[in-house]
Amino acid sequence: MAALVIAEHDNANLNPATLCTIAAASKLGSDITVLVAGSGCEAAAQAAAKAAGVAKVLHADAVQLGDGLAENIAAQALAVADGYEHILLPATNWGKNVAPRIAAKLDVAQVSDIIGVEGADTFQRPIYAGNAIATVQSADKVKVLTVRGTAFDAVAAEGGSGAVESVAAVADSGKSSFVGREIVKSDRPELTAARIIVSGGRGMGSSENFEKVLEPLADKLGAAMGASRAAVDAGYAPNDWQVGQTGKIVAPELYVAVGISGAIQHLAGMKDSKVIVAINKDEEAPIFGVADYGLVADLFSAVPELTSSL
Repeated sequence: MAALVIAEHDNANLNPATLCTIAAASKLGSDITVLVAGSGCEAAAQAAAKAAGVAKVLHADAVQLGDGLAENIAAQALAVADGYEHILLPATNWGKNVAPRIAAKLDVAQVSDIIGVEGADTFQRPIYAGNAIATVQSADKVKVLTVRGTAFDAVAAEGGSGAVESVAAVADSGKSSFVGREIVKSDRPELTAARIIVSGGRGMGSSENFEKVLEPLADKLGAAMGASRAAVDAGYAPNDWQVGQTGKIVAPELYVAVGISGAIQHLAGMKDSKVIVAINKDEEAPIFGVADYGLVADLFSAVPELTSSL
């Protein structure tokens, strides 16, 4: 059997979720090929070749592939898809945009957001906001899978010796065009890759309190900042901080939840964290049901005290 992983990258570096997707592919017992499609993406192709377990890298380089437009990337994947029983992509916003197009063109049913591999045709995926795990068996000749990165430990980025093979780039589909990209620059770690996350909820009360109360704690811990949907909807925090079912799925080594009640939609995005610390004045808050350590206290006095003691 053979598996094809479609790499997410910025033309220079692989997205860490790609290494987790390669880890999922390795559990299929398949020879692993990685497709790196972009513009001036030789560095990303070489990085993919060094990843543990990768046998071959297909390198497609053209201007029309440089911005990661879903229509062009899907067409490139389909152009090299013959002979592969499994096609895997990370379950990121990018992967969720590309994978359905591949599955539709192949006339197969996509298996989304897998968290476990039981066999070549059998996979586990969460349903009902993660409250149940479905075991899905696919009879399709080609399995198109998106992989939840937090469920698989990333393969080593070094030590592999895959061969890099250049392939012809597909023509521009003409169905979409790249207009612009707004990139938020921060000295803090990227949310989905952070080892530690400090997250605030509606209980923070305002964006000013996020800045005055939570940011000093995050700075002390070298942590990324997160927020519940309620805090984002209230304008306390930017949208790219949102953790939860409709936000980002994270599984850091330490997750500090401050002023977060623990709605099921939020728990779906962070309950796989290794250690969860909750600070909330409501002792009945659902967040304490998943927390390893809980502190029933007023966050406006407890958090500054915690920060000063670090």
